[in-house]
Amino acid sequence: MNLINGVFNLLFLVLAAVIFGMSVYALVHALRVPKNAFISAGKLKKELWLLITALATLFSGAGAWSYLNAFLFVGTVQFIGIGLGLFSILAVIAATVYIVDVKPAVKGMGRGNSGPYGPW
Repeated sequence: MNLINGVFNLLFLVLAAVIFGMSVYALVHALRVPKNAFISAGKLKKELWLLITALATLFSGAGAWSYLNAFLFVGTVQFIGIGLGLFSILAVIAATVYIVDVKPAVKGMGRGNSGPYGPW
């Protein structure tokens, strides 16, 4: 039973790390896109997407830290469950919506005078 609990804890640690990576990627991309690109694409304002992705990064980071702390540092053999539960689910939904819907919509907008070798 200890082996099964350890495997599940490792699986949830990997999932939490992937969710955290997605959230960080979405936040960094939202920081780099110009403000007008969101409005031109018909999406929510940049400030709102920054808030959503920052909260997703915060909650997914807390979930990943709890699994890392329980699995590697404490060495617990009991299954610790979903962690932050609803907040982790909301974080993966927010990051996925940004990456799948918003990122392609704002791609290439707002760059202005771009030549074949970069901006003029």
